[in-house]
Amino acid sequence: MYRFLLTPRWWGINVFVLLAIPFCVFMGSWQLSRFEARVQDHRTAGELAEKAEHEAARPLAELLPVDKATSGRQATASGRYGKQLLVPGRELDDRQGFYVLTLLHTDDGKALPVVRGWLPGDADRAEAPAAPTGEVTVTGALQASEVPGENGVPARGGLPSGQTGAISAATLVNLVPYDVYDAWITLDKADSGMKPVPATAASDTGLDLKAFQNLGYTGEWFVFAGFVVFMWFRLLRREVETLRDAELGLLPDGEPSEGPAAQEKANA
Repeated sequence: MYRFLLTPRWWGINVFVLLAIPFCVFMGSWQLSRFEARVQDHRTAGELAEKAEHEAARPLAELLPVDKATSGRQATASGRYGKQLLVPGRELDDRQGFYVLTLLHTDDGKALPVVRGWLPGDADRAEAPAAPTGEVTVTGALQASEVPGENGVPARGGLPSGQTGAISAATLVNLVPYDVYDAWITLDKADSGMKPVPATAASDTGLDLKAFQNLGYTGEWFVFAGFVVFMWFRLLRREVETLRDAELGLLPDGEPSEGPAAQEKANA
């Protein structure tokens, strides 16, 4: 009765099923591993943030380049403040305002972007406090360069002179005539009249939408695998029932006499 499984049509169906099921299981397992990796990154980021609160600040050069392990760590650098910029469209305590960003010229010949604090209001009208003069040493949380349009960073263009939409070396090199570190720090204690800007977690370390997309894709791939098995059994059952009906002469009038079931009947 099951000799129809050896027909070319069913060979094609069987090969498809044998390839589709492991592929779906593999893709589902891979998506699950991506979700688990993001959960682990989130846990690790939390542990590093807690550890950073209690550890001594380290020289900036020891923590570069910024990665998931060094983002949020306490860094210290010395130099003289130079050009000051405003970073509009930044929210703190559910209020809109702007960061006060000042470039610190270090002995290495490069400038370090330093967020000295946050002020509420309109960046076009506000007058930010001037930076301290002379040699200074700053301490704050190390941060990776921002990417416009990601992690809440506005993707704004056409800003007035003296403003920047993102704190990144790629953006700042177009505004100043000297090299800029591919990193920045936010002061633990904001300068007078401003609120400190809290450090943010490194990118791709939180349980964000991407993480739950991975979890959703995991379920979809396993559902696909189950659907393939279900359809195979359904086709098999339909073929067997058709064959039995043909043997009993129960095929409706006008039904084609060709096909696996009819061939099976003819060979009987």
